[in-house]
Amino acid sequence: MVRGIRTARLLAIATVMTACAATAPAQSPPTAANVVSPRPSAAPATSAASDPVKRVLAGMSVEEKVGQLLMPVLPGTAADARTIRKYHLGGVILFPDNIKTVPQVVALTNGLQAAGKVPMLIGTDQENGIVSRVGALMTKFPGASVIGDTGDPALSRAVAEATGEELRALGVNLDFAPVADVNVNPRNPVIGRRAYGDDPAKVSTMVAAAVKGFADSGVAATAKHFPGHGDTTTDSHTGLPVIKHTRKQWEKLDAPPFKAAIAAGVDAIMTAHIVIPSLDPSGDPATLSKPVLTGLLRGKLGFKGVISTDALNMEGVRTKYGDGEVAVRAVLAGADLLLMPPSLDKAYGSVLAAVKSGRISQQRLDESVTRLLQLRQKLGILRKAPEASVARAQEVLRSAEHRRLAAKVVRAGR
Repeated sequence: MVRGIRTARLLAIATVMTACAATAPAQSPPTAANVVSPRPSAAPATSAASDPVKRVLAGMSVEEKVGQLLMPVLPGTAADARTIRKYHLGGVILFPDNIKTVPQVVALTNGLQAAGKVPMLIGTDQENGIVSRVGALMTKFPGASVIGDTGDPALSRAVAEATGEELRALGVNLDFAPVADVNVNPRNPVIGRRAYGDDPAKVSTMVAAAVKGFADSGVAATAKHFPGHGDTTTDSHTGLPVIKHTRKQWEKLDAPPFKAAIAAGVDAIMTAHIVIPSLDPSGDPATLSKPVLTGLLRGKLGFKGVISTDALNMEGVRTKYGDGEVAVRAVLAGADLLLMPPSLDKAYGSVLAAVKSGRISQQRLDESVTRLLQLRQKLGILRKAPEASVARAQEVLRSAEHRRLAAKVVRAGR
């Protein structure tokens, strides 16, 4: 049954949130030294026989490991099993062209799961508001700016939980939300009302609450776009933004929501196709920057989860290198999930060649695949692929309870 959103529960969550705000060869299993835990606390070393993640990893060929890094868009409304098997894909992202009816989407996600050797990560961009890829079927929740205007983190958590419940009922297990950018530039053409606001403290509180809401629903959350896309007048879909924040300004304005998301246990963080010279003077976008992804996000901020690129078909990441080289450089920088490569064949072939030549080490490849498998383990889908149900989806989607919640947020945000 759909879980109730009770007034007392909302007040309790708000109290908690307020308090928180204040206060070497292929197919070999990785060693204990190169397994990266999805959480800050390190797990004790275990053998492949006792660790399900190591066991799955040990059973993969190099070709299968490379395929796990890729999450393309596949056209059509039915599962393309041939492409999934050809490239050993670990995931697929859904867009409106893939979405028609509830029974069709359930059949699609179940078909995708049936085609994968390992249970698939099926993602989408369901931020709500202006970016709602599955919006035609789901409750129309307000976007982040309206939630931010309420000043109530309990509502942020409740909306994320309800969104996750509806996605999970359709067979989607990864949402590329919430937006953790602080929209400090009113002329920002790409973030705007997708952000919770222009105050780092408020955005941090709302992002942390949303991360916890997605966790409540059993769907993975993704904070985006690191290291912060809030102060730009260039759209990274069409160009390469340069943000001239000093390191001190970045620490004060852009970093807090990502730190809050990590502290809340966020599953994934998406990169931005932006240049911040104070963080990396090379001129490479953050997506391709080892100082930003490995040095800053992993090293300084201590993030242990999945790093996803933003869409690799965007011009912001294609200005300096060819599409195959972009995929290789993203992995070398520290990315685990290569989202929407413009040429699946080039991305797969280039990364595979880089691994076989030693440019990308076996250890580096295993680190990323391990993190992706650990995410499945956390979601409960490592051993067995989930199966969506039309009946369950029809019960959850646009439920009266969720529609009341949406209306409540609208009223509170006025």
